[in-house]
Amino acid sequence: MVPYFVVASKGLKTDGTNPTLILAYGGFEVSYQPFYMSTYGNSWLDKGGVFVIANIRGGGEFGPKWHQDGIKEKRQNVFDDLFAVSEDLIAKKITSPKHLGITGGSNGGLLVGVAFTQRPDLYNAVVCQVPLLDMQRFNKLLAGASWMGEYGNPDIPEEWAYIQKYSPYQNLKPGMNYPEVFFTTSTRDDRVHPGHARKMAAKMNELGYKTYYYENTEGGHAGSSTNEQSAKSNALVFSYLLMKLK
Repeated sequence: MVPYFVVASKGLKTDGTNPTLILAYGGFEVSYQPFYMSTYGNSWLDKGGVFVIANIRGGGEFGPKWHQDGIKEKRQNVFDDLFAVSEDLIAKKITSPKHLGITGGSNGGLLVGVAFTQRPDLYNAVVCQVPLLDMQRFNKLLAGASWMGEYGNPDIPEEWAYIQKYSPYQNLKPGMNYPEVFFTTSTRDDRVHPGHARKMAAKMNELGYKTYYYENTEGGHAGSSTNEQSAKSNALVFSYLLMKLK
């Protein structure tokens, strides 16, 4: 059983038309719990949106085993858990694929990158922030080598064998019905190299897919270094989500 939290107005109608955004991470034993953030209230909930936090494997919500069940060769469990939550929201008619979006940053950016390449039928909006996407080279860039305990070592053939099955960059295909993804990154990200987002957007464009892309020149891995920059980034993200999911 994969739990998730749903935040919505009391008058929520289960008719499959609610614009719904799932936030998830699924890695490094990080637990995602309900939180208050005024930007989500003003920009999403007050405009009729539904907000969902998915407690998928790879996190630490249920202790070390919940994390261990989502690392290395077991990574597909993380993605399958997100798909299960998405399908449950659709089955309960809280939303439908036309109105369902996902967001994630860093390892969560990898998560949503895998999600739209494996299950493009489930989502109409994807916010992919400061993401890991080329998993064949992640260990060569910036802090990447320190994450091999989580993902495995792509230079070892036996480990690349399971990594390559989900690596978003390597699994892009022509002729698919992918959603129009919004990529965000920072030129000065010192953890996840902006090359991941740049290359993914470029490859999708070469294959004929429309994407949205925003790269702030400051901000590091957070993507913004001032309140003004953060406000601009949030405005872009929520404008995109409302455009795609309302």
